[in-house]
Amino acid sequence: MKKFPSKTVFVLLIIFSCFLGAEEKPLIGFNSKGSLKELALERRLGRALPKRMNEYHLIMTAEPHHAGTEANIKIGNYYAQKLKEFGFDEVQTPRYEVLLPRPIERSVTLISPERYELRLVEPPYDEDKDLTKDGVLPPYHAYAADGEVTGEIVFVNYGLPQDYKVLDSLGISVRGKIVLAKYGRSWRGIKPKVAAEHGAIGCLIYSDPEDDGYVQGEVMPKGKWRPEWGVQRGSVMDMPTYPGDPLTPFIPAKKNVKRLRLDEVPTLQKIPVLPISYGDALPILRNIGGPVAPDSWKGGLAITYHVGPGPAKVHMKLKSDWSIRTIM
Repeated sequence: MKKFPSKTVFVLLIIFSCFLGAEEKPLIGFNSKGSLKELALERRLGRALPKRMNEYHLIMTAEPHHAGTEANIKIGNYYAQKLKEFGFDEVQTPRYEVLLPRPIERSVTLISPERYELRLVEPPYDEDKDLTKDGVLPPYHAYAADGEVTGEIVFVNYGLPQDYKVLDSLGISVRGKIVLAKYGRSWRGIKPKVAAEHGAIGCLIYSDPEDDGYVQGEVMPKGKWRPEWGVQRGSVMDMPTYPGDPLTPFIPAKKNVKRLRLDEVPTLQKIPVLPISYGDALPILRNIGGPVAPDSWKGGLAITYHVGPGPAKVHMKLKSDWSIRTIM
């Protein structure tokens, strides 16, 4: 029988002892007994999950399950049942009553110097037909203010405080204007907040292909980057002030707790805000005049980026259903 070289045996013993030591060493936050129990549970999960992950994924993505819907509760119960089957000692499914606005009306129209009705939708493609499935919410920004405004456009780069300093140096004000900002470099809720603080009456946010599109690589469905009509959704709540349900700051949003009135909530945006695709942003951007944008502001679209204000003028309208909804 062929013998292993002594060096090989020595290395194998070291590797084995490392694994053994890792098993014997208690996990942080656990005593020895609890550590063994936790590691056994993790091994059990590790064996079961890879085999069943596709099944779980298909079940949990079979229908839209936005927070505050019956489908959301259904998925929550399914997930809880699976955790029980996996051996978790206690699985709780508490309910909370939170403010969750849903869009009723959204429209954005470029009215000057040319007319263009923004799509504000994501068309489906063969690889992702679910974009138009019943129950899928359209692109919108949760917690943006209702309103109907008309104004000239000012391009504000990423819409950060330092970008407004650049505008000030150019002698450009956004007061009474609608700002167009790029996604990125900050929490999206900062952009409309800073815009409103500078007197803007509305805000549009788009993903520039320089940051999230064809400049980076192949777009969906061939690649992972955002396509022409892709829109990034999400909340624009003023999270740095406080996260969570806007009506119940710093306490669980249970059914019978005291709630703020809408006009008392500091984390809601003060102006209408909508997300748009770079396909929809292009007609607006190419109609903006004024100074040429600084080099660091330029994106990936085949245009010369200008700052404004105008002559591009936009009319936008946003109305939401500001209901309190049950989430799990």
